[in-house]
Amino acid sequence: MPTALRSTDALRLDHQLCFALYSASLAMTKLYKPLLEPLGLTYPQYLAMLALWENDGLTVSELGERLFLDSGTVTPLLKRLESADLVLRQRDAQDERRVLVWLTDAGRVLRRKAASVPGCVLDASQCQVGEVLALTRQVQTLRDRLHQAIGH
Repeated sequence: MPTALRSTDALRLDHQLCFALYSASLAMTKLYKPLLEPLGLTYPQYLAMLALWENDGLTVSELGERLFLDSGTVTPLLKRLESADLVLRQRDAQDERRVLVWLTDAGRVLRRKAASVPGCVLDASQCQVGEVLALTRQVQTLRDRLHQAIGH
């Protein structure tokens, strides 16, 4: 794409990075749905579990920061995971204001069941591992720059 688009081209839908990201996100979420159904997880719940499988015992606020979600979104998500017996929320003994999130045994077992999901997504993308890793880094860099621009 040229560095400077004519004003009429600048407003073309297919020239919008935001639309490419948005429509790719929709497609990705649709791809995950049948992969996550046997696990009993929604896509946001899967992301929360990924974060906890990586680092068990996060606080609710740390989990929200990791997922770029506010507490009003994280709390109901965690309540559903807790009612499914996948996580346990517990007040921090040193600081009652902090709530820690721990995986249950069932939550740890679910990790093994979810192990095939990334490979299925990679296959569907028809990309090589290196391509996906490079694209992921580019999108993460973009995300970080946008957060800087909006003051987060």
